[in-house]
Amino acid sequence: MMQSRPSYLLVSLAVIGAVFMTGCEPKLNSDKSKASYAIGQQIGMNLKNQNIDFDPEVIAMSMKDVSAGKASRLKPEEMQDSLKKLQDAVNQKQAAQADVTLAESKKFLENNKSQPDVKTTASGLQYIVVQEGKGKSPTPKDTVKAHYRGTLANGQQFDSSYDRGQPAEFPVEGVIKGWTEALQLMKVGGKVKLFIPPELGYGAAARPGIPANSVLLFDVELVDIVKGKK
Repeated sequence: MMQSRPSYLLVSLAVIGAVFMTGCEPKLNSDKSKASYAIGQQIGMNLKNQNIDFDPEVIAMSMKDVSAGKASRLKPEEMQDSLKKLQDAVNQKQAAQADVTLAESKKFLENNKSQPDVKTTASGLQYIVVQEGKGKSPTPKDTVKAHYRGTLANGQQFDSSYDRGQPAEFPVEGVIKGWTEALQLMKVGGKVKLFIPPELGYGAAARPGIPANSVLLFDVELVDIVKGKK
């Protein structure tokens, strides 16, 4: 996965560099221009999330060279080496931040487990029963329908089925470990608040809007057990 990033970074930076080639600000008055802007937003956010440090003027120069049919000012091996160094720097920053986040997650969970009504399982999962359900409890082989809202410890939301206006449907065994365990503790109609340790969530693997080693907070409502897995 990491091996493919240097080439992706090159493409990403090149696309963004095109913005700096124009002499005036383009208008978003066509489907093409709007789609192009949306692509730029996605790529820009990706670079921002990776803390990529780049020079827009140099990108513009490189794009102009390509547009004019000029030869590259760097040899292929020089470009490959520079992108490798860039990726190494990004990896170092991410690793350092992951260590900081892990320490913060452990501190949060240690303090949280002594809060009123918080229960802790043998795996380290913490939860609060907000509303007891009256239906059945799902098994690992079941598919369930649930409403949920996910946030980080600082309250920043990263996902919500409530915002989409409909519950999500998924197999009990097809989600993160913390969810798989929690769902089996619930009954249909029940509501819980989950505090999921990194090792029961995404661990050291970062996700969009979720830094590596984050503790995950979820408000979960088990709407229904749809079916068992055949």
